[in-house]
Amino acid sequence: MIQAIVFFPLLGFLIAGLFGRVIGARASEIATTSLLLIAAILSWITFIQVGYGAGGKVEVLGSWMRSGSFSVDWTLRVDTLTAVMLVVVNSVSSLVHLYSVGYMHEDPSRPRFFAYLSLFTFAMLMLITSDNLVQMFFGWEGVGLASYLLIGFWYDRPTAVAASMKAFIVNRVGDFGFAFGIFVVFVLTGTVNFDAIFAKIGALGGMKVDFLGIDWDALTIVCLLLFVGAMGKSAQFLLHTWLPDAMEGPTPVSALIHAATMVTAGVFMVARLSPLFEAAPAAMTVVVVVGATTAFFAATIGLVQNDIKRVIAYSTCSQLGYMFVALGSGAYGAGIFHLFTHAFFKALLFLGAGSVIHAMHHEQDIRKMGGLAGKIPVTTTLMAIGTLALTGFPMTAGYFSKDAIIEAAFASHNPAQAYAFILLVVAAFMTSFYSWRLFFLTFLGKPRWGHDADHAHGHDDHAHHDHGHHGHHDHAHEPHESPLVMLIPLVLLGVGALAAGAVFAPAFIGESYDHFWKGALFTSEHNHVMHEMHDVPAWVKYSPFVMMLAGFGLAWLFYIAKPHLPRDLAQSQPILYRFLLNKWYFDEIYDWLFVNPAKAIGRFLWKKGDGRVIDGLGPDGVAARVADIAAGATRLQTGYLYHYAFAMLIGLAAFVTWSLFGGVH
Repeated sequence: MIQAIVFFPLLGFLIAGLFGRVIGARASEIATTSLLLIAAILSWITFIQVGYGAGGKVEVLGSWMRSGSFSVDWTLRVDTLTAVMLVVVNSVSSLVHLYSVGYMHEDPSRPRFFAYLSLFTFAMLMLITSDNLVQMFFGWEGVGLASYLLIGFWYDRPTAVAASMKAFIVNRVGDFGFAFGIFVVFVLTGTVNFDAIFAKIGALGGMKVDFLGIDWDALTIVCLLLFVGAMGKSAQFLLHTWLPDAMEGPTPVSALIHAATMVTAGVFMVARLSPLFEAAPAAMTVVVVVGATTAFFAATIGLVQNDIKRVIAYSTCSQLGYMFVALGSGAYGAGIFHLFTHAFFKALLFLGAGSVIHAMHHEQDIRKMGGLAGKIPVTTTLMAIGTLALTGFPMTAGYFSKDAIIEAAFASHNPAQAYAFILLVVAAFMTSFYSWRLFFLTFLGKPRWGHDADHAHGHDDHAHHDHGHHGHHDHAHEPHESPLVMLIPLVLLGVGALAAGAVFAPAFIGESYDHFWKGALFTSEHNHVMHEMHDVPAWVKYSPFVMMLAGFGLAWLFYIAKPHLPRDLAQSQPILYRFLLNKWYFDEIYDWLFVNPAKAIGRFLWKKGDGRVIDGLGPDGVAARVADIAAGATRLQTGYLYHYAFAMLIGLAAFVTWSLFGGVH
C-alpha cells in the first residue's frame, strides 16, 4: 500500500509530463487527479492502521549507494509521524488537483501544470517517508525544484520568473546549512540512518568540534545547521522573503505550498530529528526564539497588506512560527497537531481566495471588492469557516491546536519561554484582526468593484493578478459563484477545518498521546511539557480567546462601523504604516547587502574578467591576432608580377647574405 501511495503521484507526473500533448489536457487532468485521490484514500487507511493500530514499519526498496562505510538505501519509513504527513500531503494535494480542473480551465498549458503538481507531491512524499538524511535531502531538493517550476509556471511574466528564482536562491541558503549539517552528522556518527544516529546520541554528549578556533558543543552545532535548512524551507525570520513572492504562481500552487508541502517540510524535519534536538537545549532555545519572532513579525506585516493572497501568505508564515515554538518547547505533538489542522483551514482559505479571484475576474486587491456575500454565498460561508479556524474560535480546528501551543509555551522550561508566550499571544490578536479585516473588506460593506477609489488607506499598493497572461478585468460582469468542481474541495476542507481539532486532539496531544505516537516523536524523561501544558492557569487558557475577540472587535470597528478610521490612522502614522506595508524593508536591505553586490561582482567578472582578460587574451585575443596576420598576408597578394619578382629578389638577397655571413661554412 505504501508504495502505491508514494509512486502514484510519480506515475501521474510521467503520464501528464511525457504524454500530455498526445492525450490532451482533459485526460491529463483525469489521470493525475484520479491517482492523487486514490493515494489520499490509501493515506487515510494507513493513518488509521498505524496511528490507532499496531504501528508502522520500514520497507527497504533497494540499495542506493555504497562507498566504504557510507551506505544509503531507498527506504519507506512508515510510523505515526509519516502517516500524519501522508494524510496532510495527499489529502490537500488531491483536492488542489480537483480544484485546479475548474480554476485552470482557461490555461493552454494544463498538462504541464498538473504534471508539476504531481511532481511536487511525489517529492514531498519521498521526503516524509525517508529513513535517512540523504533520502530526505533528495526529497528536500525535489520540493525546491518543483516549487521553482510552479511559482514560475507563467514564465512569460517577469514577476513570476523573478519570484521563482528568488524562492530557489533563498532556499539554497538554507539548504547549504542542511547539507553541511548532514556532513557533520556523518563525520560524528559514521551513518546517515535515523535509528543509527539516534542510538549514538549518548556518545556525542559533551563532544566538542573546533570551528573558527572555538570549541563548540557538537550536538548544538549539528542542530543549528539542520535548523538553518528548516528556516529556509519553512520561511522563518531572515529567510522568509521568498514566501510572499511565491504568490506569483497560480492560486492552487499557493495552497499546495503553504498548506501541505514545502513550508511544512522544515517542521517535519525538526520533529523527525527530535532526539537530536532534545539533546541540544541551546539549539532548542534558538528554535523557540526564531519561531516566536517569526509569528510576531509576519503578523505585523499581514495587518496592512491589500493583496488577498499575500495576507494569507503572511498568515502562513506566522503560523509556522507557532509550530516551531511548540517544537522548541518540546511539545512536538502540539506542533505537528497544528501542522495537521493548519493544512485544512489554510488550504481552505487559499482555495477560497482563488474562488473570490475567479468571481472577481482575477482581481486580487481587497480594497476593490466588498459586498460579495450576496453574490458568492457558498464561498463566503466557507471563507468564514476558515477564518474562524485560523483565529481559534472555540471548537474549530485552530482552537485546539493553536491554543495548545500557547499553553505549551507558557509551561515550557525553555529560557525563552516568557518571550515566546508574550509574542504568541500578541500575534493571536493580530491574526484575528487581519483575518477579519480581509473577510469584512471582501465580503461585507458596499461593493467597490469597478471603482478606482482606495477605500482602505489611500496609498498605492498595487496587487498582482492571478491568471496573469490569460486573465481580464472586465468588471462590467457581476461576480459569480465558482463551479461545482471548485466548491467540492472547499466543502471538504471546511469539514476538516471544523472537525479535525475535536476529533484528533485526544490522540495528538491528549490522553492517547503515547499510544498514538508510539515513539515516533521523542520526548526525554526530563521534558514534561506535554503534561504540564494542560495544567496552566485559567488566564493562560483564556488569553488566546480574549485576543481573538479583541481582534474581531477592532476589525469590526475599523472596517464596518467606522471605515474612515484606517485611513485616518495610516495618515497619522505614515512612517509606521509604510514600514509595515514595505515588509520591514527586508527586500530593500537584502538588495543592498547581497543582491546588488552580487550583481556588481557578476558584471565585473563577466565584462572585465571574462570579456577583457579571459576572452581578450585567450580565444578572442588569439583569433584577433591570427586575423591581423592574415590581413597583413593578404596585402602581399596584389596580383602584379613585378611585385612578386621584387619579393623574390629580396628573398634571394637575404639568403645569400645569410650564407656569406654565418649560414653555410
